[in-house]
Amino acid sequence: MKKLWVFLIMPGFLGIASNATADKAVFAGGCFWCMESDFENLKGVTDVVSGFTGGSLKNPTYRGNHKGHYEAIEVTYNPEEVSYAGLLEHYWVNVDPFDARGQFCDKGFSYLSAIFVANEKEKKLAEMSRKKVVEQIPGKNVVTPVLNASTFYPIKGKESYHQNYAKNNPVRYNYYRWNCGRDQRLKEIWGDKATH
Repeated sequence: MKKLWVFLIMPGFLGIASNATADKAVFAGGCFWCMESDFENLKGVTDVVSGFTGGSLKNPTYRGNHKGHYEAIEVTYNPEEVSYAGLLEHYWVNVDPFDARGQFCDKGFSYLSAIFVANEKEKKLAEMSRKKVVEQIPGKNVVTPVLNASTFYPIKGKESYHQNYAKNNPVRYNYYRWNCGRDQRLKEIWGDKATH
C-alpha cells in the first residue's frame, strides 16, 4: 500500500507531467503561424496554441466569422525557466510595434499586435516593457496596446491544421514567412535582437 501512495503523490513519476508550475500568456502579433513558431523555440515554453481573442463574438472561426478578434497565441510556460518579463522581451523583437494597419504583409484588424494581460502584475510588467520600447526607439509611435485578457478561442475542428503549422508544413511556412517580409522587417527594426 505504501508503494502505491508514492505513485499518487509524485505526479512527475513515470513521465506523468504536472502543470502545477505552468502559467499562460496571450499575445497577438499578426499571423499566428509565425508567432506560434517564434515562441515554441523559447526555453521554458511548453506549449503554444493558435487562436482568437479580444472580440465579443463567441466561437470565432478562421474561414467564417472572427470579426473583432485578433489572431493570437496562448503560451504555456514554466515561470521557473522563463519569466513573464522574459516572454515580453521575446514578444517585442518578434513584432513591428509601429504598424497600425497589421503586421508585415498581413493587414486588417485581426492582424494587429497586442499584449493581453490577465492581472495587475502582468499589466504593470507589460506597460513597463512597452515604455522601454518607446524609450529605446525614440521618434517612433508604438501602437501595440496592452489590453485586458478575454476569452481565448483555440483554432479547432476542421481548421486545426493551423496548429503547429510551421512544424507540419515547413516548406510552405518558410515560403510564406519570407514573402511576407517578416524577418527582413524585424532585422531592420531590432537588428541582432531579432530572434529568427
